[in-house]
Amino acid sequence: MRSLQCKTAGLFFLCFLLLVPGPSTGQFKRDKNIWNYDGGVIFATEGALPNGVCFRVSGDVNGRDFFNNLKRVDDEHGTVFRRGTEIVTEFPETLEVSFSIRDEPCSAVLREIMPRTYLTREMMSRLQLSIYWKHGVGLRPVKDVKEVDARVERIVPYARGLAAELPDRFEWSYLLTVPSAGVPLTDSLVFVFRTNEEHIAARVAARL
Repeated sequence: MRSLQCKTAGLFFLCFLLLVPGPSTGQFKRDKNIWNYDGGVIFATEGALPNGVCFRVSGDVNGRDFFNNLKRVDDEHGTVFRRGTEIVTEFPETLEVSFSIRDEPCSAVLREIMPRTYLTREMMSRLQLSIYWKHGVGLRPVKDVKEVDARVERIVPYARGLAAELPDRFEWSYLLTVPSAGVPLTDSLVFVFRTNEEHIAARVAARL
């Protein structure tokens, strides 16, 4: 029972706000958010080697027509994945992962005061990729990943007239198939790039 009394006009409005009951916790509704995954899941990150070379990893996760019309809906009831009226809970049997790695200048965070060094074929040959499924904070290695395609192409500089004077720069592209049968859509696919010395050069996750 409230005993506060309002005797002056100046305090009436303040007292009105204090005396009017506010909404209970159960009355607050979570905003509804919808994500559309047509075209798959995109991922990208920057990486760096111990010698100061920086690079960019960018790619996508797809599954033929699996992601077509797939939507994630977040509302007061939680999170659900739908394709039309169908509720989808797991990934398909396999996923296709395509990504590229290319040399690029270091960001302000990674940049050091030293001459620019470029990513070479030899450096790339020492870079190793590990793929994991992440559930909560736990990581479990993905087995039987298959490399479908791998190629390297020289990046043509914008100043074509100076191409002979500039260091060679390359882009490495890969296509993999990743087993995913029975994996919940709430799990994330994590890519960790390490050197031979087990230094983590880059880490990125593809998540729905």
